[in-house]
Amino acid sequence: MVNRHTAKWIRKSHRYLGLFLGIQFLFWTISGLYFSWTNIDDIHGDHFKNMEYQPKAFSGLVNPSQLNISEGIRSIEIRDINAVPYYWVNETQLYNALDGTLKSYINREEALYVASNYMKGELEVTDMSLVEKVGKHHEYREKFLPAYVISYEGKDDLKAYISAIDGKFQTVRHRSWRIFDFLWMTHTMDYESRDNFNTMVLRAFSLLGLITVLSGFVLWYTSSPSIIRLRKRLKGKK
Repeated sequence: MVNRHTAKWIRKSHRYLGLFLGIQFLFWTISGLYFSWTNIDDIHGDHFKNMEYQPKAFSGLVNPSQLNISEGIRSIEIRDINAVPYYWVNETQLYNALDGTLKSYINREEALYVASNYMKGELEVTDMSLVEKVGKHHEYREKFLPAYVISYEGKDDLKAYISAIDGKFQTVRHRSWRIFDFLWMTHTMDYESRDNFNTMVLRAFSLLGLITVLSGFVLWYTSSPSIIRLRKRLKGKK
């Protein structure tokens, strides 16, 4: 039978562990509820995109082997930039697919054209700028830079990002995505990249959470009147 001093120590440990972990448990619960009640397609911004868009078919393209690429071609994709076909080669260089000329960056007009293909036509552009550097917590992270950010009218603070290097439509960001991103950060406890489930902070809190739950069971076992009566009854039969 657990003595009074041990029972008091268990109760005190459980109380302070619960107080220490309570805020993180609250974040885990709130974020879990948000994830389960939201449509991931809406978070991705599919309701803002032109989901019926089909890339154009081009003809009369220059043979890729004729491009002046000393290291050879490892990968190649077609880009439609302002109704002109381009080769995106080796994930590093953009070439005009009609005459083979090298293109360094796309301009603002070309970025707007790319965005108009992927975004719904009724959306109205309110602002446009070039982003050359972002921090670890920026909504446009781990993607090609520089990039054009195109803002649209509306309460969702909608933005589309177009890579200035290869002319690719990268992503959209809006208010619901930003809420999701913040809650995902608190859920994974990765306050840098958001997607690392192996951080020491998460491991420590998970372990302490397990200890808190187990201490609650122990506390119930040592303080439950029913268990105490049962133990006394069993002890009396010996």
